[in-house]
Amino acid sequence: MLKMDSIAKVYRTDTVATHALRDFSLHVKEGEFVAVTGPSGSGKTTFLNIAGLLETFEEGQYQLDGVDVRDLKDSARSRLRNEKIGFIFQGFNLIPDLSLFDNVDVPLRYRGLGAKERKARIDEALEKVGLAARRHHLPSQLSGGQQQRVAIARALAGKPAFLLADEPTGNLDSLMARQVMELLESINKDGTTIVMVTHDPDLARRAQRNIQIVDGQVSDFDFSQARRA
Repeated sequence: MLKMDSIAKVYRTDTVATHALRDFSLHVKEGEFVAVTGPSGSGKTTFLNIAGLLETFEEGQYQLDGVDVRDLKDSARSRLRNEKIGFIFQGFNLIPDLSLFDNVDVPLRYRGLGAKERKARIDEALEKVGLAARRHHLPSQLSGGQQQRVAIARALAGKPAFLLADEPTGNLDSLMARQVMELLESINKDGTTIVMVTHDPDLARRAQRNIQIVDGQVSDFDFSQARRA
């Protein structure tokens, strides 16, 4: 599903070259739920941007669902990103003056889908996150946890190959965070691949596999093995 081999990413100024990722390799299989952790400045954001096709890289290979992305033009990258990746952000990124239905509809319109198919996808996604009855509400009429569920529905409506979640519980209290995590676990059990970046070790332990990034490189630690020890 996601296959990175020996990725290198360098940010350069006139006087300084910062190696954000170096010899970075990560393989995520279809259907996995992987948590990515690491200290600030370790390379997590750079990994997210490259995984989401928002940034390019200097060296290495990246295959997304079997497609080699390195030499793709911007238009092809945008099309692949829109078709294959669902994004869930810490800040929800909902449009405040649009209803829940219309918020979920926005990315589908960019894909040129017909009104009938868009409605079916939106209804299905809102039903899955438990907010079908509130489809005509505005984001301001919802709790933080409910707004994050709308953001998840927006990602699911595109039927992505995998979800890329950036601190999806970072703006939520502990109860809402658990509810959102339970929803993500349910989505994963239905077959969706999820890669989640989090600073919360308790949430990371609930994933099938934990990846720690330190100094731009990756090391595996399997929390499931730790729980059985």
